[in-house]
Amino acid sequence: MATALRASLPQFRQVDWVEQTGSTNADLLTYARRSEGPPDRPWLLGTHLQSQGRGRAGRTWQNRIGANLMFSCAFDVFLPARQLPALAPLIGIATCHALRAHIDPDQRARLTMKWPNDLLWDQAKLAGILIESTRSGTAQAADHHLIIIGMGLNLEDARALSRSLNRRIADWAEVAGEDPAAARITAAELASSAARSWYDALNHATARGFSDLPDRYAEIDGLAGRMLDILDDGRLTHTGAACGIDVNGRLLLRNAEGVQAISVGEISVRLQR
Repeated sequence: MATALRASLPQFRQVDWVEQTGSTNADLLTYARRSEGPPDRPWLLGTHLQSQGRGRAGRTWQNRIGANLMFSCAFDVFLPARQLPALAPLIGIATCHALRAHIDPDQRARLTMKWPNDLLWDQAKLAGILIESTRSGTAQAADHHLIIIGMGLNLEDARALSRSLNRRIADWAEVAGEDPAAARITAAELASSAARSWYDALNHATARGFSDLPDRYAEIDGLAGRMLDILDDGRLTHTGAACGIDVNGRLLLRNAEGVQAISVGEISVRLQR
């Protein structure tokens, strides 16, 4: 796995794949905070098995060897702190477009994104992305941030996960079963295309900003026009119809009070039944 990724990701200074670890995000955060380095970034760290994998809001999730594609990347990013929340939808959008490229054009509309960055296949969760930021141990500039992006993509076992979570979950085996183009893609190719999309998206945002974020999201919006409840720590805060995102990456809801902008954070978005 590491050999294949190194060959396809020449932009990355370090690529490692281990048999098992607690959390690839946590490992990269620990390494990044050390004053002695690592100086070689971007850095990709993947694993066949995570014992302490984390999702958004600190949620844990199940995995077994071969059932999930799990890896994280560390990037040096130079952006004002106020723009960092926009990275969640930025990375989700980039990943969705990257994975769509491996699917037949007639099937691509079935792969969408649920704000802030869950990837959906036929409205069932296919992959989750966790983004964390910290100050690098070697950072000197005020706008220098170390961004850790982790992704868990279901390769198989969706039926078992659906039963245990009591909601429908998707996996790449399902996509591949319906699309010959997707069936030809290896796990290494999925990982490299996602990592490359993150690298390109961060460079684009640093150089040109986030003005194209709403249009890019509109192409893959899995919530467009749907009535949503927004909950924060179990408390209902907003209800309305989803109508995209703004240039700051905030979800837009239209209701009787007008258009409300929902900030990126530990917020649960639930489709109304």
